[in-house]
Amino acid sequence: MTWAPEQGMTARQIKKELDRQAVLFEEKCRTGQVLDGNIKFADFAEKWFADYAEKQLKPRTFATYTALMPRVLAALGHIRLDKLRPNHITAFYANLGEAGVRADTKYSCKTDFKSLLSTTQSAFAASAGVSIGTIESLSAGRNISRRSAEKISAALKRPLDDVFEPTGKETLSGKTLLHYHRLLSSMLETAVQWQLIPSNPCKRVKAPRAERKEARYLDEKQAAQLIALLDCEPIQYRTMILLLINTGLRRGELCALQWSDIDFGNAVLQVRRNTVYIAGQGLLDDTPKTASSQRAIKLPSNCIPMLREYRAWQNKERLRIGDQWHESDRVFTRWNGAPFRPDTLTNWFSDFVKRNDLPPVTIHSLRHTNATLLISSGTNLRTVSARLGHSQASTTANIYAHAIQSADAAAADTLNDILNAIKKQA
Repeated sequence: MTWAPEQGMTARQIKKELDRQAVLFEEKCRTGQVLDGNIKFADFAEKWFADYAEKQLKPRTFATYTALMPRVLAALGHIRLDKLRPNHITAFYANLGEAGVRADTKYSCKTDFKSLLSTTQSAFAASAGVSIGTIESLSAGRNISRRSAEKISAALKRPLDDVFEPTGKETLSGKTLLHYHRLLSSMLETAVQWQLIPSNPCKRVKAPRAERKEARYLDEKQAAQLIALLDCEPIQYRTMILLLINTGLRRGELCALQWSDIDFGNAVLQVRRNTVYIAGQGLLDDTPKTASSQRAIKLPSNCIPMLREYRAWQNKERLRIGDQWHESDRVFTRWNGAPFRPDTLTNWFSDFVKRNDLPPVTIHSLRHTNATLLISSGTNLRTVSARLGHSQASTTANIYAHAIQSADAAAADTLNDILNAIKKQA
């Protein structure tokens, strides 16, 4: 460290303060408050989470990275930071890809979970000691953790094997492996910036490949069928689904909407925040996914009367609930005005799709449907990209290559018709 005496200090004062600073610096070195490349990766990780991650990362990213650390520390925590080499990281990735590495195998219910309940979902969740989101996931046919399955079986007073079965997925997905790579790369890049190591070994390691999945979406006829089926659904869910189809919003952006974000006069919706759920913290309003995700979206003309009708219904509900209502400016809320969980919408939509024998699409498929229909109708790619909140048009092009190819084929057919008409007139 460097220490400079204050102006006007005597030689004796300088020596006394210099000795004190030396003692303080030695103590910091001894307790690990001063870092160098000699420290173990585990000690650096602790410092990285405290001094960097907690302040710089989004809450959900921070929670995800925290959950990944046990496996990272088990494999790499004992290695000195300056001795960490690409081969250590490559071996770690190889181990993650082996069968049997998962200790968190998911469990699915052997029967329709709703048929097992003799009380409301919220009451059962409280008695079992699990979240309402877990019960909603089960009711929608989704998988849950073994720990949750054990708690629910105990609450039902039935053996675990009688109610649940393991899904059998023992390997981590390529997407999960990529999360590990991004975490390590971010940590080691910070170590370079802090001048603890000269270079980032992750840059000399081939990143794991995530499985590329084709975006699932509805075509025009299927979208029209879904919209017609919504007429018989509760007004809140009907409004949410129609708004997703018309805007291409992410579900968290939809749940975070406030009435002040909607300009009824100009039919413009502002995306300013994103609602996320984090275990142990509950629902949080965060900034949107990227800087470009903060955007203004022009609403189709049919959305304005739909939103006015829904707002009138919400005001009636506020009066009916009375002092139990949680006052806020949120557009979409729970029955009592409390924030709406994104997972609740996902689970409801999954059940809606199954009840109506629709193609196996998810809530995020509505975003893909919006983009695909716009591109197929000839909307400029940059316009679609801006409405979706993508940082680059190339991202949109990669995701919706199928729609671009279809639009290109239609354009070729149109051009052929035009040229043939000109040839006949000649």
